[in-house]
Amino acid sequence: MMVDSDATTDIPIDGGDRKRAETVDLTDAPLVVDISDAVSERDKVKFTVHTKTTLPAFRKPDFSVVREHEEFVWLHDRFVENQGYAGYIIPPAPPFPDFENSRRKLQQLSESEGLMTKEEFGKFKQDLEAEYLALFKKTVAMHEAFLIRLASHPELRDDVNFRVFLEYDQEIGIRGKNKKEMFDSIKKIISKHGDEVWLSGQKDVDDFFDQQKGFLNEYHTHVKEAAKKSDNVVSEHKNLINDHVKLSSYMTQLASADKSGLSKFLEAYSDIFEKSRKVEFKKASDHDLKLTDTLVYYQRETQAAKDLCLRRSRALHDFEEANKSLERARAKNKDIQQAENHREECQKTFEKLSELAKSELRDYRGRRVVAFRKGLIELAELELKHAKAHFQLLQHSLESLKGEKNGVA
Repeated sequence: MMVDSDATTDIPIDGGDRKRAETVDLTDAPLVVDISDAVSERDKVKFTVHTKTTLPAFRKPDFSVVREHEEFVWLHDRFVENQGYAGYIIPPAPPFPDFENSRRKLQQLSESEGLMTKEEFGKFKQDLEAEYLALFKKTVAMHEAFLIRLASHPELRDDVNFRVFLEYDQEIGIRGKNKKEMFDSIKKIISKHGDEVWLSGQKDVDDFFDQQKGFLNEYHTHVKEAAKKSDNVVSEHKNLINDHVKLSSYMTQLASADKSGLSKFLEAYSDIFEKSRKVEFKKASDHDLKLTDTLVYYQRETQAAKDLCLRRSRALHDFEEANKSLERARAKNKDIQQAENHREECQKTFEKLSELAKSELRDYRGRRVVAFRKGLIELAELELKHAKAHFQLLQHSLESLKGEKNGVA
């Protein structure tokens, strides 16, 4: 049984760009980072990372640089590979900007233009363009959330690589991995999975971590499943929206072919489906942003917390092995001092990592609760707003239909 915050930000972007108008308050935050502008090109997205700070390590209090996705991944890898940060939850790297599916849908729509009415084509194209824009906003939000997490962390924000990422006004110059580096990466992944299995039965000396590992494993499974189901709900909702387009089009065609005086009635009916489609699209987008995105983000953040627990389990294993090595050295009366030094070093590493990890996991729990509470409250408020809009739409539509019916009579 399971025992026991930073949600993605809404980013209004028009035409692939967006400018942030609000001012940034540095009273409580010495380092504030946001993505002030983003431009989508065919094979990449360029993010303008804007920084305001009062930290003396930076040369200016206000500056901006342009970064690409690969540079975000480079920054994430620098944190993961730094053993000095082994006791911290490293924020998950933002996902790769993948617009290929949306582009493919637009391409398929263009190829099918001759098989549908001009009105249908226009509505489908409008919806696909809105979907592309929503995905672009989500991509920007995920990259911004990664930087916000780093900037708000009292230790990670002081990292020299983070300063280079924020302040260096040229390309960082990231080269692709060579064969040896790719092979090393694969070995690390295999080693990590091996450690997860090998250390899964390890008896922890601290009940807190024993409970946390069990909770994180179960929670990760649940939040992953919830994210998948939430995404399926959004997909089915979009299918419903497509049906609205078809119904509206059919009503318009019937109105054009009508000879019995029902054309205005059918046109009014078509208009109802068109207006309803717009409300449903907003509902689907808000559900995706406020619930699905939050679930997906904390699925990835929970994996980062699990990785922290795994690093601590490795440190505990190393400490236990060092104790055994010291016992063997004493039994043989050989290399005792060397074994004692190694044991002391492993003990310090384990105790320091445990102390940091305990604080990180407690902070993670607080952020997670705040993020879900915020997202669910905002989703409920938006659902109420859309329900009222839908009610008013149906009310006005019924009055309109009654008027057209009386006109026909």
